[in-house]
Amino acid sequence: MKTKLKQPTTIDEYIADFPRDVQPLLEKVRAAIRKAAPDASEAISYQMPTFKLQGNLIHFAGYNHHIGLYPGSRPIAEFKDELTKYKTSKGTVQLPLDKPIPVGLIGKITKFCVQRNVEKAVSREAAKVKRKGAKKS
Repeated sequence: MKTKLKQPTTIDEYIADFPRDVQPLLEKVRAAIRKAAPDASEAISYQMPTFKLQGNLIHFAGYNHHIGLYPGSRPIAEFKDELTKYKTSKGTVQLPLDKPIPVGLIGKITKFCVQRNVEKAVSREAAKVKRKGAKKS
């Protein structure tokens, strides 16, 4: 019977599970996100480091040859011109481990995600107020 490895419960634990040469790269991604979204909280969600602010803001994860950044599909479309040198899919950017971490770009994407989440929260709140007003009529 195979024993299940303990799942990390913090981003520190997650990063500590990686080889020493990869840990500073993961910390750079984390620091870029933290700088761009200082009010976001850290969590592990979907078994990967996650920043939350008015919901899931952005995720990242380490792999053998890259770091995956998961901001969602809107930021990928918004920054497509700046992401041309990276492998992307609908909601993912792959940052190769053998290339410099694009800290500035990660910051811009994170700020976009903050704006997206704030706008969603405002829309949800406005809809809630509208529903309450409709019930009183």
